[in-house]
Amino acid sequence: MNDVKIYQDIKARENGILKGVYLYLILGLVVTAAVSVLVSMTKIALVVATNMFALILVAVVQIALVIYLSSRIESMSRNSAILAFLGYSALTGLTFSSILIFFSETALLKALVSAVATFAAASVYGAFSKKDVRGWGRYLTMALFGLLVASLINMFFFSSTLDLLISCAGVILFTGITVWDTNKICAMNQAFGTSVSADDMHKLSILGALDLYLDFINIFLYLLRLFARSDN
Repeated sequence: MNDVKIYQDIKARENGILKGVYLYLILGLVVTAAVSVLVSMTKIALVVATNMFALILVAVVQIALVIYLSSRIESMSRNSAILAFLGYSALTGLTFSSILIFFSETALLKALVSAVATFAAASVYGAFSKKDVRGWGRYLTMALFGLLVASLINMFFFSSTLDLLISCAGVILFTGITVWDTNKICAMNQAFGTSVSADDMHKLSILGALDLYLDFINIFLYLLRLFARSDN
């Protein structure tokens, strides 16, 4: 009976979904960290870091997994959705293995601690703030497009100053996206109304975890670029 009440009570259900989101998120990050550390101890990390074809192949598979999970999650079983999410996390760990080779432990630790603090503050704000942030979506999308264009330009005409600005903008942008994504999870829960199955709750948690996982990874990477600059 208690479980049925959780599924029908929107606020209690929201708490259950958010709990699931953060549990899946932590699980995904643990998988990423474990794979990256294990692979960094082998020659595979160097192959991934220095072989453009390998990098592109892994990136294509990652993108395909995100698209597949996002578009097919309603028709997938809970276990299939979990496996797809963990598979994506493992592939990210594979690409991250090269980071452990090229960046100092100091920069990695600073970036990790700062990313956890920044992400946690943004996600908590998104979950519990009464402010309506649904209108942020269009502006965040435009800002993300601008960041991608600036990053592409900087790949061909590298500028240290532009790289610094891109890194700072990236941290700010994905902090905002974290607020928006967390708030979106709560809004999706409310849109379900008063009748939600256990599978729907778990799938929403997995989808939310994927969004927040991507946000955290991007915050970490942009912070790592900043701390690597200070180390250099």
